[in-house]
Amino acid sequence: MLRISGRPFRHCDGILRREFLTIGTFAGTALSLPTLLRAENQHASSQHASSQRAKSLIMVHLDGGAPQYETIDPKISAPSEIRGPFAPISTAVPGIQICELMPKVAADADKFAFIRSLTGSVGRHDAFQCQSGFAESDLKSMGGRPALGCTMSRLESQSTDQVPTFVDMMQGRPLVRNSARAGFLGPAYQPFRPDMSAMFKRELESGMKGELKRLGGDHTVSLTLNEALSTQRMDRRLSLLDDLDKIRSAIDQQGMMQAMDQFQQQAVSILTSGKLAEAVDLSQEDPRIVERYTLPENRPGDQSVTSESSHSVKKFLMARRLIEAGVRVVSLSISDFDTHSSNFPRMQNLLPIVDHGLTTLVADLEERGLLEDVTILAWGEFGRTPRVNKNGGRDHWPKVGPAILAGGGLKTGQVIGATDRLGAEVADRPVTYKDMFATVYHQLGINPHQITINDLQGRPQYLLDEGEAIRELL
Repeated sequence: MLRISGRPFRHCDGILRREFLTIGTFAGTALSLPTLLRAENQHASSQHASSQRAKSLIMVHLDGGAPQYETIDPKISAPSEIRGPFAPISTAVPGIQICELMPKVAADADKFAFIRSLTGSVGRHDAFQCQSGFAESDLKSMGGRPALGCTMSRLESQSTDQVPTFVDMMQGRPLVRNSARAGFLGPAYQPFRPDMSAMFKRELESGMKGELKRLGGDHTVSLTLNEALSTQRMDRRLSLLDDLDKIRSAIDQQGMMQAMDQFQQQAVSILTSGKLAEAVDLSQEDPRIVERYTLPENRPGDQSVTSESSHSVKKFLMARRLIEAGVRVVSLSISDFDTHSSNFPRMQNLLPIVDHGLTTLVADLEERGLLEDVTILAWGEFGRTPRVNKNGGRDHWPKVGPAILAGGGLKTGQVIGATDRLGAEVADRPVTYKDMFATVYHQLGINPHQITINDLQGRPQYLLDEGEAIRELL
Protein backbone atom coordinates (compact mmCIF):
# COMPACT_ATOMS: atom_id res chain seq x y z
CA MET A 1 0.00 0.00 0.00
CA LEU A 2 1.11 3.56 -0.63
CA ARG A 3 1.24 5.67 2.50
CA ILE A 4 1.95 9.32 2.35
CA SER A 5 2.13 12.34 4.58
CA GLY A 6 2.34 16.07 4.03
CA ARG A 7 3.84 19.05 5.81
CA PRO A 8 1.36 20.29 8.44
CA PHE A 9 -0.36 23.67 8.37
CA ARG A 10 -2.21 25.04 11.38
CA HIS A 11 -5.38 26.98 10.61
CA CYS A 12 -7.49 29.19 12.79
CA ASP A 13 -9.49 26.19 13.98
CA GLY A 14 -6.32 24.91 15.66
CA ILE A 15 -6.16 21.66 13.69
CA LEU A 16 -2.97 20.64 11.95
CA ARG A 17 -2.88 19.98 8.23
CA ARG A 18 -1.76 16.36 8.01
CA GLU A 19 -2.91 13.81 5.48
CA PHE A 20 -2.59 10.05 5.85
CA LEU A 21 -4.22 8.14 3.03
CA THR A 22 -3.68 4.83 1.29
CA ILE A 23 -4.25 3.70 -2.27
CA GLY A 24 -6.96 1.08 -2.06
CA THR A 25 -9.08 2.88 0.53
CA PHE A 26 -12.09 5.11 0.23
CA ALA A 27 -12.39 8.22 2.36
CA GLY A 28 -9.73 6.98 4.80
CA THR A 29 -11.97 4.19 6.11
CA ALA A 30 -10.75 0.74 7.08
CA LEU A 31 -13.51 -0.99 5.09
CA SER A 32 -12.57 -3.13 2.11
CA LEU A 33 -12.98 -1.78 -1.41
CA PRO A 34 -15.77 -4.22 -2.36
CA THR A 35 -17.66 -3.40 0.82
CA LEU A 36 -17.45 0.31 0.16
CA LEU A 37 -18.44 -0.08 -3.49
CA ARG A 38 -21.44 -2.28 -2.66
CA ALA A 39 -24.65 -0.36 -2.17
CA GLU A 40 -28.30 -0.64 -3.03
CA ASN A 41 -28.33 -0.53 -6.82
CA GLN A 42 -30.94 2.11 -7.51
CA HIS A 43 -31.10 2.88 -11.21
CA ALA A 44 -31.21 6.44 -12.45
CA SER A 45 -30.94 5.60 -16.14
CA SER A 46 -34.52 6.71 -16.79
CA GLN A 47 -33.66 10.17 -15.51
CA HIS A 48 -30.12 10.61 -16.76
CA ALA A 49 -28.40 9.98 -20.05
CA SER A 50 -24.70 10.80 -20.47
CA SER A 51 -23.56 13.02 -23.29
CA GLN A 52 -21.81 11.31 -26.18
CA ARG A 53 -18.41 12.49 -25.06
CA ALA A 54 -17.79 12.25 -21.35
CA LYS A 55 -17.32 15.64 -19.74
CA SER A 56 -15.12 16.08 -16.69
CA LEU A 57 -14.44 18.50 -13.85
CA ILE A 58 -11.30 19.53 -12.00
CA MET A 59 -12.12 21.43 -8.83
CA VAL A 60 -9.28 23.41 -7.21
CA HIS A 61 -10.07 24.32 -3.61
CA LEU A 62 -8.20 27.36 -2.28
CA ASP A 63 -8.22 26.07 1.27
CA GLY A 64 -8.97 28.71 3.88
CA GLY A 65 -10.62 31.25 1.58
CA ALA A 66 -8.57 33.28 -0.90
CA PRO A 67 -8.72 37.09 -0.73
CA GLN A 68 -10.53 38.79 -3.58
CA TYR A 69 -8.10 41.75 -3.44
CA GLU A 70 -4.88 39.76 -4.00
CA THR A 71 -6.42 37.59 -6.73
CA ILE A 72 -8.96 38.87 -9.29
CA ASP A 73 -10.58 41.97 -7.78
CA PRO A 74 -7.91 44.53 -6.86
CA LYS A 75 -9.16 47.87 -5.59
CA ILE A 76 -6.66 50.54 -6.59
CA SER A 77 -8.94 53.39 -5.49
CA ALA A 78 -9.58 51.98 -2.01
CA PRO A 79 -7.66 53.28 1.04
CA SER A 80 -4.24 51.68 1.60
CA GLU A 81 -5.42 49.73 4.64
CA ILE A 82 -7.87 47.95 2.33
CA ARG A 83 -6.18 47.69 -1.07
CA GLY A 84 -2.86 46.36 0.28
CA PRO A 85 0.61 46.73 -1.27
CA PHE A 86 0.04 44.96 -4.58
CA ALA A 87 -0.88 46.71 -7.81
CA PRO A 88 -3.41 45.65 -10.42
CA ILE A 89 -2.06 44.64 -13.82
CA SER A 90 -3.68 44.64 -17.23
CA THR A 91 -4.58 41.31 -18.81
CA ALA A 92 -4.80 39.94 -22.33
CA VAL A 93 -8.44 41.05 -22.35
CA PRO A 94 -8.79 44.85 -22.66
CA GLY A 95 -10.46 46.44 -19.67
CA ILE A 96 -9.84 43.53 -17.26
CA GLN A 97 -7.27 43.89 -14.50
CA ILE A 98 -6.26 41.39 -11.82
CA CYS A 99 -3.61 41.40 -9.08
CA GLU A 100 0.05 41.48 -10.04
CA LEU A 101 0.60 38.21 -8.12
CA MET A 102 -1.08 36.32 -10.99
CA PRO A 103 0.83 37.46 -14.11
CA LYS A 104 0.46 34.17 -16.01
CA VAL A 105 -3.29 34.11 -15.57
CA ALA A 106 -3.30 37.76 -16.70
CA ALA A 107 -1.41 36.82 -19.86
CA ASP A 108 -3.93 34.05 -20.58
CA ALA A 109 -7.02 35.93 -19.41
CA ASP A 110 -8.89 35.09 -22.62
CA LYS A 111 -8.95 31.47 -21.39
CA PHE A 112 -10.43 32.29 -17.98
CA ALA A 113 -13.69 33.65 -16.60
CA PHE A 114 -13.49 35.66 -13.40
CA ILE A 115 -16.42 35.65 -10.96
CA ARG A 116 -16.09 38.68 -8.69
CA SER A 117 -19.52 38.49 -7.06
CA LEU A 118 -19.66 35.03 -5.47
CA THR A 119 -21.94 35.35 -2.45
CA GLY A 120 -24.02 33.28 -0.04
CA SER A 121 -21.19 31.54 1.81
CA VAL A 122 -22.24 29.82 5.04
CA GLY A 123 -18.93 30.95 6.51
CA ARG A 124 -17.61 27.51 7.46
CA HIS A 125 -14.13 26.11 6.93
CA ASP A 126 -15.31 22.56 6.22
CA ALA A 127 -15.43 23.29 2.47
CA PHE A 128 -18.57 21.16 2.09
CA GLN A 129 -20.39 24.01 0.36
CA CYS A 130 -17.62 24.08 -2.25
CA GLN A 131 -18.15 20.36 -2.87
CA SER A 132 -21.95 20.23 -2.95
CA GLY A 133 -23.46 23.72 -3.09
CA PHE A 134 -25.35 23.01 0.13
CA ALA A 135 -24.79 23.91 3.76
CA GLU A 136 -23.37 21.13 5.90
CA SER A 137 -26.60 21.11 7.93
CA ASP A 138 -28.88 20.36 4.96
CA LEU A 139 -30.51 16.89 5.44
CA LYS A 140 -27.97 16.25 8.19
CA SER A 141 -30.33 13.91 10.05
CA MET A 142 -30.01 11.39 7.22
CA GLY A 143 -26.32 11.85 6.50
CA GLY A 144 -26.36 15.16 4.66
CA ARG A 145 -26.27 16.02 0.97
CA PRO A 146 -23.73 14.26 -1.24
CA ALA A 147 -20.81 16.04 -2.86
CA LEU A 148 -21.03 16.53 -6.61
CA GLY A 149 -18.34 13.93 -7.26
CA CYS A 150 -20.20 11.36 -5.15
CA THR A 151 -23.41 12.15 -7.03
CA MET A 152 -21.56 11.59 -10.30
CA SER A 153 -20.38 8.23 -8.98
CA ARG A 154 -23.99 7.34 -8.21
CA LEU A 155 -25.17 8.38 -11.68
CA GLU A 156 -22.22 7.33 -13.83
CA SER A 157 -20.21 4.49 -12.30
CA GLN A 158 -20.40 1.05 -13.93
CA SER A 159 -19.23 -2.36 -12.76
CA THR A 160 -16.69 -2.48 -15.61
CA ASP A 161 -15.03 0.85 -14.75
CA GLN A 162 -11.26 0.61 -14.54
CA VAL A 163 -10.91 3.89 -12.66
CA PRO A 164 -13.16 5.52 -10.06
CA THR A 165 -15.60 8.19 -11.19
CA PHE A 166 -14.44 10.57 -8.42
CA VAL A 167 -10.90 10.98 -7.09
CA ASP A 168 -10.42 13.41 -4.22
CA MET A 169 -6.92 14.77 -3.56
CA MET A 170 -8.02 17.40 -1.05
CA GLN A 171 -5.48 17.68 1.75
CA GLY A 172 -5.38 19.85 4.84
CA ARG A 173 -7.10 19.86 8.18
CA PRO A 174 -9.69 17.06 8.66
CA LEU A 175 -12.68 19.35 8.03
CA VAL A 176 -11.34 20.09 4.55
CA ARG A 177 -9.98 16.72 3.52
CA ASN A 178 -13.26 15.07 4.56
CA SER A 179 -15.48 17.69 2.93
CA ALA A 180 -16.24 15.60 -0.17
CA ARG A 181 -18.76 13.33 1.54
CA ALA A 182 -21.27 10.89 0.07
CA GLY A 183 -23.97 11.96 2.54
CA PHE A 184 -27.20 9.99 2.29
CA LEU A 185 -25.83 8.00 -0.67
CA GLY A 186 -23.79 5.93 1.78
CA PRO A 187 -20.16 4.77 1.88
CA ALA A 188 -20.30 2.99 -1.49
CA TYR A 189 -20.11 6.38 -3.18
CA GLN A 190 -17.35 7.94 -1.12
CA PRO A 191 -14.53 9.40 -3.23
CA PHE A 192 -11.40 7.41 -3.92
CA ARG A 193 -8.57 9.16 -2.07
CA PRO A 194 -4.99 8.44 -3.04
CA ASP A 195 -2.26 10.42 -1.34
CA MET A 196 0.59 11.98 -3.26
CA SER A 197 3.39 11.83 -0.70
CA ALA A 198 4.87 8.62 -2.12
CA MET A 199 5.45 10.57 -5.32
CA PHE A 200 7.00 13.39 -3.33
CA LYS A 201 9.30 10.97 -1.52
CA ARG A 202 10.52 9.52 -4.81
CA GLU A 203 11.06 13.03 -6.11
CA LEU A 204 13.06 13.90 -3.00
CA GLU A 205 15.29 10.82 -3.36
CA SER A 206 15.78 11.53 -7.04
CA GLY A 207 16.61 15.16 -6.31
CA MET A 208 19.10 14.15 -3.62
CA LYS A 209 20.88 11.79 -5.99
CA GLY A 210 21.08 14.41 -8.71
CA GLU A 211 22.33 17.11 -6.35
CA LEU A 212 24.99 14.87 -4.77
CA LYS A 213 26.15 13.73 -8.18
CA ARG A 214 26.37 17.34 -9.33
CA LEU A 215 28.47 18.17 -6.28
CA GLY A 216 30.69 15.14 -6.90
CA GLY A 217 29.92 13.60 -3.52
CA ASP A 218 29.94 9.90 -2.68
CA HIS A 219 26.32 9.07 -1.92
CA THR A 220 26.61 5.27 -2.12
CA VAL A 221 26.46 4.66 1.63
CA SER A 222 23.72 7.16 2.39
CA LEU A 223 21.38 5.77 -0.28
CA THR A 224 22.09 2.05 -0.01
CA LEU A 225 19.26 1.34 2.45
CA ASN A 226 16.71 3.26 0.41
CA GLU A 227 17.78 1.52 -2.79
CA ALA A 228 17.59 -1.90 -1.12
CA LEU A 229 14.14 -1.16 0.23
CA SER A 230 13.03 0.04 -3.18
CA THR A 231 14.27 -3.19 -4.78
CA GLN A 232 12.45 -5.32 -2.23
CA ARG A 233 9.27 -3.33 -2.70
CA MET A 234 9.52 -3.61 -6.48
CA ASP A 235 9.93 -7.37 -6.22
CA ARG A 236 6.86 -7.61 -4.01
CA ARG A 237 4.83 -5.41 -6.35
CA LEU A 238 5.84 -7.45 -9.40
CA SER A 239 4.86 -10.61 -7.55
CA LEU A 240 1.53 -9.07 -6.58
CA LEU A 241 0.91 -7.99 -10.16
CA ASP A 242 1.57 -11.51 -11.37
CA ASP A 243 -0.86 -12.88 -8.77
CA LEU A 244 -3.53 -10.37 -9.79
CA ASP A 245 -3.12 -11.35 -13.45
CA LYS A 246 -3.60 -14.99 -12.51
CA ILE A 247 -6.65 -14.13 -10.42
CA ARG A 248 -8.20 -12.13 -13.28
CA SER A 249 -7.55 -14.99 -15.71
CA ALA A 250 -9.07 -17.56 -13.38
CA ILE A 251 -12.10 -15.38 -12.69
CA ASP A 252 -12.77 -14.81 -16.38
CA GLN A 253 -12.38 -18.49 -17.31
CA GLN A 254 -14.75 -19.64 -14.59
CA GLY A 255 -17.37 -16.98 -15.36
CA MET A 256 -17.21 -15.71 -11.79
CA MET A 257 -17.38 -12.07 -12.81
CA GLN A 258 -21.04 -12.48 -13.74
CA ALA A 259 -21.72 -13.92 -10.31
CA MET A 260 -20.39 -10.87 -8.51
CA ASP A 261 -22.58 -7.89 -7.86
CA GLN A 262 -21.86 -4.61 -9.63
CA PHE A 263 -19.69 -3.14 -6.89
CA GLN A 264 -17.58 -6.24 -6.35
CA GLN A 265 -16.94 -6.31 -10.08
CA GLN A 266 -16.00 -2.64 -10.05
CA ALA A 267 -13.60 -3.25 -7.15
CA VAL A 268 -11.88 -6.07 -9.04
CA SER A 269 -11.79 -4.02 -12.23
CA ILE A 270 -10.24 -0.97 -10.55
CA LEU A 271 -7.65 -2.86 -8.54
CA THR A 272 -6.53 -5.17 -11.35
CA SER A 273 -6.59 -2.83 -14.34
CA GLY A 274 -3.55 -0.82 -13.29
CA LYS A 275 -4.92 2.38 -14.89
CA LEU A 276 -5.37 4.16 -11.57
CA ALA A 277 -1.91 3.20 -10.33
CA GLU A 278 -0.39 4.46 -13.57
CA ALA A 279 -2.28 7.73 -13.38
CA VAL A 280 -0.99 8.60 -9.90
CA ASP A 281 2.59 7.57 -10.74
CA LEU A 282 4.29 10.67 -12.11
CA SER A 283 7.39 8.68 -12.99
CA GLN A 284 5.34 7.49 -15.99
CA GLU A 285 5.04 11.07 -17.25
CA ASP A 286 7.32 12.67 -19.83
CA PRO A 287 10.03 14.49 -17.78
CA ARG A 288 9.57 17.55 -19.98
CA ILE A 289 5.91 17.74 -18.96
CA VAL A 290 6.83 17.29 -15.29
CA GLU A 291 9.24 20.20 -15.65
CA ARG A 292 6.47 22.37 -17.06
CA TYR A 293 4.48 21.74 -13.88
CA THR A 294 7.43 22.78 -11.72
CA LEU A 295 7.82 26.38 -10.60
CA PRO A 296 10.92 27.83 -12.28
CA GLU A 297 12.65 28.50 -8.98
CA ASN A 298 11.99 24.89 -7.87
CA ARG A 299 13.34 22.98 -10.82
CA PRO A 300 15.98 20.23 -10.34
CA GLY A 301 19.30 21.56 -9.17
CA ASP A 302 17.68 24.12 -6.89
CA GLN A 303 17.79 23.31 -3.18
CA SER A 304 14.07 24.11 -2.87
CA VAL A 305 13.02 21.36 -5.30
CA THR A 306 11.19 19.49 -2.53
CA SER A 307 9.32 22.54 -1.24
CA GLU A 308 5.57 22.54 -0.69
CA SER A 309 5.13 24.82 -3.68
CA SER A 310 6.74 22.33 -6.07
CA HIS A 311 4.59 19.51 -4.74
CA SER A 312 1.43 21.57 -4.86
CA VAL A 313 1.86 22.49 -8.52
CA LYS A 314 2.27 18.81 -9.39
CA LYS A 315 -1.22 18.14 -8.03
CA PHE A 316 -2.45 19.87 -11.20
CA LEU A 317 -0.45 17.41 -13.30
CA MET A 318 -1.83 14.44 -11.40
CA ALA A 319 -5.34 15.81 -11.92
CA ARG A 320 -4.75 15.94 -15.67
CA ARG A 321 -3.40 12.37 -15.67
CA LEU A 322 -6.45 11.13 -13.74
CA ILE A 323 -8.85 12.86 -16.13
CA GLU A 324 -6.95 11.42 -19.09
CA ALA A 325 -7.27 7.95 -17.51
CA GLY A 326 -11.05 8.32 -17.41
CA VAL A 327 -11.84 9.84 -14.01
CA ARG A 328 -14.82 12.20 -14.31
CA VAL A 329 -14.33 14.42 -11.24
CA VAL A 330 -11.05 15.33 -9.54
CA SER A 331 -10.70 17.67 -6.60
CA LEU A 332 -7.46 19.03 -5.17
CA SER A 333 -6.55 21.68 -2.65
CA ILE A 334 -3.93 24.38 -2.24
CA SER A 335 -3.57 25.04 1.47
CA ASP A 336 -2.84 27.95 3.81
CA PHE A 337 -5.16 30.68 2.52
CA ASP A 338 -6.56 31.22 6.03
CA THR A 339 -4.53 34.39 6.44
CA HIS A 340 -5.54 35.95 9.76
CA SER A 341 -1.95 37.14 9.94
CA SER A 342 0.83 37.93 7.44
CA ASN A 343 -1.60 37.94 4.54
CA PHE A 344 0.68 39.70 2.08
CA PRO A 345 3.89 37.63 2.40
CA ARG A 346 1.81 34.46 2.43
CA MET A 347 0.04 35.48 -0.76
CA GLN A 348 3.43 36.05 -2.34
CA ASN A 349 4.19 32.38 -1.67
CA LEU A 350 0.78 30.88 -2.44
CA LEU A 351 -0.51 32.70 -5.49
CA PRO A 352 2.44 31.76 -7.75
CA ILE A 353 1.38 28.13 -7.15
CA VAL A 354 -2.18 28.86 -8.29
CA ASP A 355 -1.00 31.10 -11.13
CA HIS A 356 1.48 28.55 -12.51
CA GLY A 357 -0.71 25.51 -11.84
CA LEU A 358 -3.86 26.85 -13.51
CA THR A 359 -2.15 28.21 -16.62
CA THR A 360 -0.01 25.11 -17.12
CA LEU A 361 -3.03 22.84 -16.69
CA VAL A 362 -5.10 24.83 -19.19
CA ALA A 363 -2.28 24.84 -21.76
CA ASP A 364 -1.62 21.12 -21.27
CA LEU A 365 -5.29 20.18 -21.68
CA GLU A 366 -5.59 22.40 -24.74
CA GLU A 367 -2.56 20.80 -26.40
CA ARG A 368 -4.08 17.35 -25.79
CA GLY A 369 -7.45 18.34 -27.22
CA LEU A 370 -9.14 17.93 -23.84
CA LEU A 371 -9.85 21.49 -22.75
CA GLU A 372 -13.32 21.66 -24.31
CA ASP A 373 -14.36 18.60 -22.30
CA VAL A 374 -12.83 19.51 -18.94
CA THR A 375 -14.24 22.31 -16.79
CA ILE A 376 -11.84 23.83 -14.24
CA LEU A 377 -13.16 25.66 -11.18
CA ALA A 378 -10.90 27.33 -8.60
CA TRP A 379 -12.45 28.88 -5.47
CA GLY A 380 -12.61 28.76 -1.67
CA GLU A 381 -15.03 28.88 1.23
CA PHE A 382 -15.34 32.69 1.23
CA GLY A 383 -13.40 35.89 0.62
CA ARG A 384 -11.39 37.95 3.10
CA THR A 385 -12.15 41.13 5.00
CA PRO A 386 -11.64 44.52 3.34
CA ARG A 387 -9.75 45.93 6.29
CA VAL A 388 -6.36 44.48 7.17
CA ASN A 389 -6.18 43.58 10.87
CA LYS A 390 -3.44 44.46 13.36
CA ASN A 391 -1.54 41.27 12.51
CA GLY A 392 -1.34 42.15 8.85
CA GLY A 393 -4.01 39.59 8.01
CA ARG A 394 -7.44 39.46 6.45
CA ASP A 395 -10.22 37.65 8.33
CA HIS A 396 -13.23 35.67 7.07
CA TRP A 397 -15.63 37.53 4.79
CA PRO A 398 -18.63 35.42 3.70
CA LYS A 399 -20.35 38.33 1.93
CA VAL A 400 -18.29 38.04 -1.24
CA GLY A 401 -15.48 35.94 -2.64
CA PRO A 402 -13.63 35.17 -5.92
CA ALA A 403 -13.91 32.24 -8.31
CA ILE A 404 -12.08 31.38 -11.54
CA LEU A 405 -13.37 29.13 -14.33
CA ALA A 406 -11.75 27.73 -17.46
CA GLY A 407 -12.29 25.07 -20.11
CA GLY A 408 -15.43 23.05 -20.68
CA GLY A 409 -16.46 25.09 -23.70
CA LEU A 410 -17.33 28.03 -21.46
CA LYS A 411 -17.30 31.59 -22.77
CA THR A 412 -14.12 32.84 -21.17
CA GLY A 413 -12.25 36.14 -21.38
CA GLN A 414 -14.79 37.96 -19.25
CA VAL A 415 -15.58 39.22 -15.77
CA ILE A 416 -18.94 38.38 -14.23
CA GLY A 417 -20.27 40.47 -11.37
CA ALA A 418 -18.78 43.39 -9.49
CA THR A 419 -18.19 44.55 -5.95
CA ASP A 420 -18.36 48.03 -4.48
CA ARG A 421 -15.39 50.40 -4.23
CA LEU A 422 -14.11 48.65 -1.11
CA GLY A 423 -14.63 45.07 -2.36
CA ALA A 424 -16.94 44.45 0.59
CA GLU A 425 -20.38 44.01 -0.99
CA VAL A 426 -21.78 42.72 -4.26
CA ALA A 427 -22.66 45.71 -6.44
CA ASP A 428 -23.77 43.87 -9.57
CA ARG A 429 -24.78 40.37 -10.73
CA PRO A 430 -24.63 38.25 -7.55
CA VAL A 431 -23.65 34.63 -8.15
CA THR A 432 -24.43 31.99 -5.52
CA TYR A 433 -22.70 28.70 -4.80
CA LYS A 434 -25.71 26.85 -6.19
CA ASP A 435 -25.50 28.94 -9.36
CA MET A 436 -21.94 27.73 -9.70
CA PHE A 437 -22.99 24.12 -9.25
CA ALA A 438 -25.86 24.50 -11.70
CA THR A 439 -23.26 25.72 -14.21
CA VAL A 440 -20.88 22.85 -13.51
CA TYR A 441 -23.64 20.24 -13.72
CA HIS A 442 -24.72 21.78 -17.03
CA GLN A 443 -21.18 21.38 -18.33
CA LEU A 444 -21.21 17.74 -17.24
CA GLY A 445 -24.35 17.18 -19.30
CA ILE A 446 -26.72 16.93 -16.34
CA ASN A 447 -29.84 18.90 -15.48
CA PRO A 448 -29.73 19.12 -11.66
CA HIS A 449 -33.32 20.38 -11.48
CA GLN A 450 -34.75 17.34 -13.27
CA ILE A 451 -32.66 14.43 -11.99
CA THR A 452 -33.37 12.99 -8.56
CA ILE A 453 -31.64 10.49 -6.31
CA ASN A 454 -33.31 8.78 -3.39
CA ASP A 455 -32.39 9.61 0.19
CA LEU A 456 -32.27 7.05 3.01
CA GLN A 457 -36.04 7.20 3.40
CA GLY A 458 -36.61 6.49 -0.26
CA ARG A 459 -37.69 10.02 -1.06
CA PRO A 460 -36.42 11.53 -4.33
CA GLN A 461 -34.15 14.54 -3.89
CA TYR A 462 -33.23 16.85 -6.76
CA LEU A 463 -29.49 17.36 -7.23
CA LEU A 464 -30.09 21.07 -6.65
CA ASP A 465 -33.14 22.71 -5.09
CA GLU A 466 -32.32 26.15 -6.52
CA GLY A 467 -29.68 28.02 -8.50
CA GLU A 468 -29.36 28.75 -12.20
CA ALA A 469 -26.51 28.13 -14.61
CA ILE A 470 -24.60 31.35 -15.28
CA ARG A 471 -26.02 32.34 -18.66
CA GLU A 472 -23.08 34.59 -19.59
CA LEU A 473 -20.78 31.56 -19.59
CA LEU A 474 -22.89 29.24 -21.75
